[in-house]
Amino acid sequence: MNTHSDVLFEELAGQFGKLGIITLNRPKALNSLNHSMILAIHTKLSIWKSDESIKVVIIRAHEGRAFCAGGDLRSIYELTQNNHPEARDFFRDEYQLNRYIYHYPKPYIAFLDGITMGGGVGISLHGSHRVATDRMIFAMPETGIGFFPDVGGTYFLSRLRKHWGYYLGLCGTKLSVDDCLDLGIVQYKTTSESFTHIISKLQETDFRSNPHNQVSTVLTEFQAPSKSSELFLDQEKVDRYFSLQTMEEIKKALLQDGSEFGVSTKELLSKKSPTSLKVTLRALQLGSQRDFDHCMEQEFVLACRFLAGHDFLEGIRSVIIDKDQKPRWHPISLENLNDQDIKKYFDI
Repeated sequence: MNTHSDVLFEELAGQFGKLGIITLNRPKALNSLNHSMILAIHTKLSIWKSDESIKVVIIRAHEGRAFCAGGDLRSIYELTQNNHPEARDFFRDEYQLNRYIYHYPKPYIAFLDGITMGGGVGISLHGSHRVATDRMIFAMPETGIGFFPDVGGTYFLSRLRKHWGYYLGLCGTKLSVDDCLDLGIVQYKTTSESFTHIISKLQETDFRSNPHNQVSTVLTEFQAPSKSSELFLDQEKVDRYFSLQTMEEIKKALLQDGSEFGVSTKELLSKKSPTSLKVTLRALQLGSQRDFDHCMEQEFVLACRFLAGHDFLEGIRSVIIDKDQKPRWHPISLENLNDQDIKKYFDI
């Protein structure tokens, strides 16, 4: 086994080829991604892509509470506070890794057991196969820290049916594995105990003919029963409100809705960064019309703008550094932002 301090790499022998296994190894930090992990994963994937003996790649995490809770925000905060250029490098290299996974030619299987958020979504959802357990908790909570749903979020969220992606990207709502199955965020539900058996079966399988279909066949054998998702009880309201073109329109519609959904959603959005909300809505609208690579290029521009702004650092301070959960957003309300303020985030 080749070892990097925070991520492990292993090649398992099998019939007709080997499995490349990536194991995230920062359980105490919820396997959050640091810069060195991103670079190490990208390098190993590049090696395995050219190695004809590697037939499948699997990414998983050390057993614990999380697959990956996101990027290492504390390190980003410290770098930005010191005006260190590596903060920009982190996002550049993370997005390059996301793109590499999206275009990876070999089957790329993500085992999602526990918290899967932010950067953890970026290294899992863009691969060919996503397998999750009952312990999976999915979210893109970036608007709550003064940022936007990145790592390809502007691409995949904007393509979820009936404007669910807009709702999830703006509100940061947590989803269960059954919610994720219904939305197509994951394709398979299994038990954590089945992971070992799936690996053994993959080792035995001949992938020389149509490897992606062969992987799908194996994973289907270990499918666990799913439950009906209660998320979609609010389908009509989500589609009606989050198809609106501006945050002001969404806010007004929610204010006029006296239902539990309207009240709770309005309250949820009121806690988010107004700048993040407006930028996110615009980024999703643009992302729905762009291919993956163009979305990632736009996301890097946005990330650099947020690094140079106020709310992202303030959000990290509030949630990660001081943990007072009382961010002081600037501007403080949607009404204090005009179209030109938001346009600056997108200008190259």
